[in-house]
Amino acid sequence: MKRFILLALLATASFSCRKEFIDLQPISEMNAGTFYKTEQDMNQAVMSPYASLRSLYNQPFIYVSEIRSDNTTFSWVPGNSKDMTSIDNFGDVLLSDNGFILTVWNNAYNTILRCNLVLDKIDAVSFKDPKLKEQYKAEAKFIRALTYFWLVRVYGDVPKVEKQLSVNEAYTLGRAPAQEIYDLIVADLKFAEANLPASYAAVDKGRVTLGGAKGLLAKVYMTMAGYPLKKGAAYYALAETKALEVINNPQYSLVPDYKTLFDVTKKNSSESLFEVQYKKGGTSTGSPWNNDFAPRFSNKEVVLVGDKSGFNAPTPSISNAYEAGDPRKSISMSDGYVSTATGKPVNEKYVKKYYDVSFSASDNDNNWIELRLADVYLLYAEALVRQGKQQDVALTYLNKIRQRARNSSGGGPGILPDYKPFTTDADLLLAIEKERRVELAFENHRWFDLVRTERAKEVMTQEQKEQTGFNPTAWSDNMLLFPIPLQAIQANPEKIKQNPGY
Repeated sequence: MKRFILLALLATASFSCRKEFIDLQPISEMNAGTFYKTEQDMNQAVMSPYASLRSLYNQPFIYVSEIRSDNTTFSWVPGNSKDMTSIDNFGDVLLSDNGFILTVWNNAYNTILRCNLVLDKIDAVSFKDPKLKEQYKAEAKFIRALTYFWLVRVYGDVPKVEKQLSVNEAYTLGRAPAQEIYDLIVADLKFAEANLPASYAAVDKGRVTLGGAKGLLAKVYMTMAGYPLKKGAAYYALAETKALEVINNPQYSLVPDYKTLFDVTKKNSSESLFEVQYKKGGTSTGSPWNNDFAPRFSNKEVVLVGDKSGFNAPTPSISNAYEAGDPRKSISMSDGYVSTATGKPVNEKYVKKYYDVSFSASDNDNNWIELRLADVYLLYAEALVRQGKQQDVALTYLNKIRQRARNSSGGGPGILPDYKPFTTDADLLLAIEKERRVELAFENHRWFDLVRTERAKEVMTQEQKEQTGFNPTAWSDNMLLFPIPLQAIQANPEKIKQNPGY
């Protein structure tokens, strides 16, 4: 672990400052030791963890969430890579030396240590406005909490790093219990909630807000209520409260047309609680998904500029999950394209949600929407049902999502009728699960929904059977977590032990 703890202390190359939030580049390694002198220095320092999020959302998080789930698969694998197929197929052996699993670990701890660098340095800097100092701390703590939320769901128990570490200190770290990691996440989010502004001026749009902290806290409570902590009703009640605080905030509303959520000219909408910011233009801040998700051997039928990588392809089951006429399907994915070379249809599914015309190869303008109001609506509805109360209110919010969908581009009367009252809570929960799947498809939620609701075994066993035509290797709950990277164990074998089953 020495190597990637140390890497986390180093920031990326520095460029001249510009006015917009996305253009503020982090402090460089060369001047980090003497840079922290003024409010302006700290503002630039806070950009470092924001920038680091891009390395996580570009690909690694997609591998351990969407591709792990029944939503997507690889339509093309270079050299029959076991690193890729073992994430996708539960019948393959997922090894601890998997390069993608290591990348998630390294980049996540890099992000966390950048947050800790801000938190360790900021108190020594004089601020004219004390509230601004607390805001910068809150931004760093939000990003640290978000990153740990990913880590604990991917690996379970993980090392807890709350400050800058020396090499010797790094070697002493073992895996902290998941409960301890969640305690840190909740504490960081409560601090963020208390110190973040409700909104920013246009130049700073994209920085995390009070609503983002509340929304993520609601999601964390929902996860803690379910598997593996199983804290139950008390935490569903906490999730309900936080979700309702977001819902009742007039600053947030569902955008009228689902399609505009993913329009690169309308980023950070009224529905957005937190987006990872990207900007094309040859500055290394563009997003790659339009190219990454396109069928490998397509031409300009799918993307106009750049390569096509053929990963994160929709499965038949997600294609079939959409009801007839649901406009969210044609906005989110396609079942194929027509080859310009042959004039014949090519039945190869691909994600359309992140379409843009690249500035150059894999340099697009799409943000990654980590958290939005529709997600909170559905979490709120689920929290109510799991407490056995207010099925009518839960149904109202479930139907709000369907109403927006049928009124979106490509929709119309007669499709996606409102759900009627359900005979049992179990049936309503399945309807909420289905709506979460199609509403939030390809946004990294599905796998973790299946894990926390203890539906992964049933759903993924059936998915593997449909994909392969035979029953997969016997399910083990060990599959709910990924292996600890081998390099982390080798760096500290006395303290870092492997997850069961790997």
